[in-house]
Amino acid sequence: MALGAQRASVVGLVLRQGLHLMIAGVGVGTVSALALTRLMSNLLYGVGAADPATFAAVVFTLLAVAFLSSYVPARHATRVSPIIALRNQ
Repeated sequence: MALGAQRASVVGLVLRQGLHLMIAGVGVGTVSALALTRLMSNLLYGVGAADPATFAAVVFTLLAVAFLSSYVPARHATRVSPIIALRNQ
């Protein structure tokens, strides 16, 4: 913002960077979880090893938490005074 960026641009930049990490993490986690379902199937009671509803709920919850953990710092970054940000650099 000290160089002329708009608030929406700063928030969008931080959210995009967070989104890339979210997608990578959910992708790796989902593939790993599906690969490990055979090992965990003996420990599960009342639900199948590859239950789509469970996987969808976990993915949605993780994406929501990851979005909030990106959005809060993005909003905070837009409230920092550009002069203070330049002085600290």
